[in-house]
Amino acid sequence: MASIAIVGLGPGSRGQVTIDAASLVESASQVGSLVLRTHIHPLVQEWPALAGAPSLDGHYESAETFEETYSRIAAEVIARAAAVQGNGELVYAVPGHPLVGESTVTRVRSLAAQGGVAVRIVPGLSFVDAALVAVARVLQSALDGESLRVADALALGRIDPTVPLLVCQVYSRAVASRLKLALADHYPDEHMVVLIHAAAVPGAERVERLPLHEIDRRAETAHLTSLWVPALAPLDAVREPQTLRQVMAELRAPEPDGCPWDREQTHDTLRRYLLEETYEALDALDAGDDHALEEELGDLLLQIVFHAQIADERGQFNLGDICAAINRKLIRRHPHVFGGRREQDANVVLRNWEQLKREERAGKDQAERSMLDGVPVSMPALSYAQQVQDRPARVGFDWPDVEGVLDKIAEEAKELADAATPEERREELGDLLFVLVRLASWLKLDPEDALRAANRKFRSRFTSMEHAARAAGKTLDQYDAAGLDVLWRSAKAAPKPG
Repeated sequence: MASIAIVGLGPGSRGQVTIDAASLVESASQVGSLVLRTHIHPLVQEWPALAGAPSLDGHYESAETFEETYSRIAAEVIARAAAVQGNGELVYAVPGHPLVGESTVTRVRSLAAQGGVAVRIVPGLSFVDAALVAVARVLQSALDGESLRVADALALGRIDPTVPLLVCQVYSRAVASRLKLALADHYPDEHMVVLIHAAAVPGAERVERLPLHEIDRRAETAHLTSLWVPALAPLDAVREPQTLRQVMAELRAPEPDGCPWDREQTHDTLRRYLLEETYEALDALDAGDDHALEEELGDLLLQIVFHAQIADERGQFNLGDICAAINRKLIRRHPHVFGGRREQDANVVLRNWEQLKREERAGKDQAERSMLDGVPVSMPALSYAQQVQDRPARVGFDWPDVEGVLDKIAEEAKELADAATPEERREELGDLLFVLVRLASWLKLDPEDALRAANRKFRSRFTSMEHAARAAGKTLDQYDAAGLDVLWRSAKAAPKPG
């Protein structure tokens, strides 16, 4: 059976290589079973066994992405292991520690497990050890017992800015620039960080403190450059949803802490604020005001976190439960995205959605529940009408074409005109509005949006009439019908703002 020994070469000094690693490198170099991930390592020039060994640097030049590069390297390591089978094990030497910041090692181990290739790890001093010592020279309290996250600049993953972060492989200004943009989503631009160059390499190590926004302006960035990002205090991590959760918990804290007003609120007392913030967000959308929308979505998010905190205090659910429920639902109801199925037709997706919802109801012993039961009756009437029509339409209960809807509108308009009593007129008007909502869906429009736009247009034109009247030294009630019509036509002819 083929076998591989993955050896860590440490951060850059011969004295940092373990005795076991040195012995394996020397013996493998003599029989030609040594391969290096890269020749770009300080030890290569001073250690003949490494200088004469082949490397896999060529894949960095030929592959278009780092994902492809690492996959090709791993595949070649497995192939070389098969080639030396019967003549001992392949020794694959990597910088630092094989299990710290070495993406190729992860891929090699995975391929080896699939192909029945034995793998053993020979540890080396990692870049983390060397970097921590270097950082401690400029920051007296680099860790102070805190946890630490280590990441690869090319595969950063999720970031928690309240935990110190050490990033390896910041080997070029281009990588540093991409890293800066990713970190800017979590840290202030002026957050002081530490660039570490050639940690633990005698005569070459250098560290520098600088603001985060300047890390891509350093020409010295190279293969042995790492970045230390100190943690933010919890309440300084203002871009993180978790901070909002903490702020709300502190606002609701029992006396003598917290805020008396926030502490008094309940689900019921917050109802009107939830509705108000929703409409204010819609107003910002209608106005096309991105700054206002940002603020209003924040206010709306606050209401969600507020309700979650109240429920958490009662032992009912918390914000994590809310996120878990919606994430599971979205993944479950989008098999064409997160599963093996692929769909390009939006109508097919909607039908699949309804089928999945029926299956979920059946699993909850709710098979007899109507598909309309989930539509909140407290919705605005136009939105409610659209929902209770759109859902049956997904299972085929609809007019075959838009002409059928237009014919129904004409029919309902005639019935309204023929209605003799207030009760009949009310019913026929409701029927007409109901069919107009169906027309909106056929035209792929939102009736609420359309009516709000009409309201805004009317408001703008009417206020223009008022301004024109005041400019003439009059009020609107001093005009007859013909005069008002002139003002209205003038308002309609005025150019639209913006």
